[in-house]
Amino acid sequence: MQATPLQCQEQSGRRRKVLWGLIFLTGFILAVSSLSWRVLAQPPAGATALVLTVDGAISPATMDYVNRGIGQAQAEDAALVVLAIDTPGGLMESMRSIIKAILASEVPVVTYVSPQGARAASAGTYILYASHIAAMAPATNLGSATPVQMGGMPGSPSPDEHSAEEPAQEAEKRRSGTAMERKVLEDAVSYIRGLADRHGRNADWAEQAVRHAVNLGAREALELNVIDVLAPDIPTLLEAIDGRTVQMASGPRTLSTTGLTVVQLEPGWRTRLLSVITDPNVAYFLMLIGFYGIIFELANPGSVVPGVIGAICLVLALFAFQVLSVNYAGLALIVLGLAFIVGEAFMPSFGVLGIGGLIAFVVGSVILMDGSHRQVSLPVIGGTALVVSGFMLWTVTRFIGLRQRPPVSGKEQMVREPGLALDDFVADGGNYRGHVQVNGERWKAWSTSLILAGAPVSIEGIDGLTLRVAPVTEPLY
Repeated sequence: MQATPLQCQEQSGRRRKVLWGLIFLTGFILAVSSLSWRVLAQPPAGATALVLTVDGAISPATMDYVNRGIGQAQAEDAALVVLAIDTPGGLMESMRSIIKAILASEVPVVTYVSPQGARAASAGTYILYASHIAAMAPATNLGSATPVQMGGMPGSPSPDEHSAEEPAQEAEKRRSGTAMERKVLEDAVSYIRGLADRHGRNADWAEQAVRHAVNLGAREALELNVIDVLAPDIPTLLEAIDGRTVQMASGPRTLSTTGLTVVQLEPGWRTRLLSVITDPNVAYFLMLIGFYGIIFELANPGSVVPGVIGAICLVLALFAFQVLSVNYAGLALIVLGLAFIVGEAFMPSFGVLGIGGLIAFVVGSVILMDGSHRQVSLPVIGGTALVVSGFMLWTVTRFIGLRQRPPVSGKEQMVREPGLALDDFVADGGNYRGHVQVNGERWKAWSTSLILAGAPVSIEGIDGLTLRVAPVTEPLY
């Protein structure tokens, strides 16, 4: 027995309800599993030294990784954070954010320049000075902490020229350069001297590293009280700092590092993804794509594709250039993604708005982190994205279903409608003409076949105010 259209609609509705239930159940299971895994995966409190590895330029991705690592150490009540660093420098804003996290940390932070042959240049020197314990491996160096603009300061003297000047020329050197260069330089000098004074390290050499871009090797740095420990590896480092007293935000604290379990927290896929986005070359192209995408959308309203791609790329470029912080960039992408998904329900774009919105929502959720242990877990993001994609799929299928429904008004609605012949059709030039009744209305009609009064007919089309009909050979229901 063939199902009626009403039964088909009821079956389709039940299938949609089951699909929605499965989507929400899957998202709920992912969220609960994530929370359970976090609780079970926590190591014993106070028994670990969490090791973070920074290899490369200091960028927003590095800032996010270090801040999250410190937050995780505090959440797990770790005894120590070891920041193994090898960097040529990086962005000042990212560096300052890392230093703020170190100074406010409830867990002592040891910055360790390693492995052998590594360096802590420029921004790395500031981070080393800000740490509660400054350590270096043999054959490493630090220094060259003079702040420069991206691409260098046009017309500014080189570090070698500064270092060749005599002390008597110090006052004249301070007055050289533009006003902006002097402001940035004096701010950097004051900043690093404050960090040195807090931890009792050589502030005069720190100033020289900023003003003259001087460098030091590991052994010389230990002799000049620039660092606290010289150690070839992490076990030796932990043994050397046991019993030392450091200055924390809450006051002095004596370290107990004997027997600590070393736990490596390697940069995850999220940090690697952010590192790719914040690469200067990638950020540059993201900015170009963003601007041109928006320009093309404004020049051709309704194209949708350039606008969606341009908006996403522009927000990512602003994050890469540190115009937006990681929080605001993630929030902007989430709002943008939700706006695109809602726009898909009101504007036919063949899924471009919906897919673009889903991508923006997921990427925004990934980078929307506050640098602490209170972060959105990947399963929660996946479950939410699954629910959002299910909503988008439901919206698209609803629109497809609406388009497949027969029209309910106008000429299109009358096609295939049943009618009844009111009189016998009369031959007229090879066709037959008469009158029919359709939905209580009397219409002129013609047909290629003879139709007798009282015979059921079906509407084939409309020619002006005359219906084109055909006799019905099967009973109508």
